Amino acid sequence: MIHFLVQKFAGGETPEKRRTGIGRLAGILGFISNALLFVGKFTIGLTAGSVSIMADAINSLTDTASSVLTLVGFQIAAKPADKEHPFGHERFEYISGFLISLVMTFVGFQFLLSSFDKIRHPQSVNLHLVVFLVLFLSIAMKIWQSRMYRTLGKTIQSTTLKATAQDAMNDVLTTVAVLLSAAVEGLTGWHVDGWIGFLIACYIIYSGITMVKSFIDELMGTRPTQEELTAMENMLKEYPDILGYHDLLVHNYGPQKKFASVHIEVDDRWTLNQAHDVINRIEKDFRKQLDVELVCHLDPVALQNDTYQRQRAIVEGIIVNVAPGLTMHDFRILSPQRMSFDVVVPKSCSLSDQELKETIKFKIQQQLGTQKLEITFDHTYLLE
Repeated sequence: MIHFLVQKFAGGETPEKRRTGIGRLAGILGFISNALLFVGKFTIGLTAGSVSIMADAINSLTDTASSVLTLVGFQIAAKPADKEHPFGHERFEYISGFLISLVMTFVGFQFLLSSFDKIRHPQSVNLHLVVFLVLFLSIAMKIWQSRMYRTLGKTIQSTTLKATAQDAMNDVLTTVAVLLSAAVEGLTGWHVDGWIGFLIACYIIYSGITMVKSFIDELMGTRPTQEELTAMENMLKEYPDILGYHDLLVHNYGPQKKFASVHIEVDDRWTLNQAHDVINRIEKDFRKQLDVELVCHLDPVALQNDTYQRQRAIVEGIIVNVAPGLTMHDFRILSPQRMSFDVVVPKSCSLSDQELKETIKFKIQQQLGTQKLEITFDHTYLLE
């Protein structure tokens, strides 16, 4: 059914239009289903006098508002680049997800207070068959919602829809908890409604804070997934002409706006045109196969210079023995008594950059005499 709806209402001539169409479809389906759930739960909760059912109803109302924010978010994210936003507006999808999580957290705190009041002043819940029927239908609807959001989220690789899918599955658990509280009171007469409402409120707060953190991470910039890094490394390994690569940096301006830069080591005997042809091919392949805008920086390596190779081997040997995990790249002999290089420092290294610099300098001068060193320490961690 979901695939039919995508084909019917969310087609697009371009990937960008298809993404917007699928996001709009998810927002509309979520709005309709959550609005129906809210009306049903609120009516039953009001009739039964159940704070836990009312809490679950308001949770459905926040989900309805979230669906509206999803619609707005995808609409704004689909706007093309302009003078003020040269990389487009795709990050607004993260902003809409951030607002959704804030609303969820606020509602959780409101019902935490209501639950405390119900615990202090317990009241009987008026039970009847319709209560259980509505809650069972709610569980079925939320399971469908979760599958719908997850399927559409995977289709367009949307973190917002994936988070919403998880939120819908969380709602299944909270509704099951409400159902259990009604059943316990009906069978035993124990007033557990306030306590169940308290647990639901805590769970809503926890989910909201977790989502707030995840979207803040997206806005600040997070590490690429290991799958993305592996795909980029495997791609770079397909070019036998290059000697190596390092300093891979990846950042994005939205789900479909990925940018990267990398340093490519090449034979210093290459002509400028030869080097340009190779890196141009790499950049085009990244764009076509990985949908990543890559920029390559050339690092020439003097393969046939004996002095260069000898001193590089000495310096590299010194660095790898200073601390576990240290590696070197961009080695340059600038003059007989002056050299520069970069040192990649793993996160596990306990020494400061200054301590590393002093140790490396001391050991190099022991073997190569007085040298003016230009050392850059790299802490990006992407290629550890």
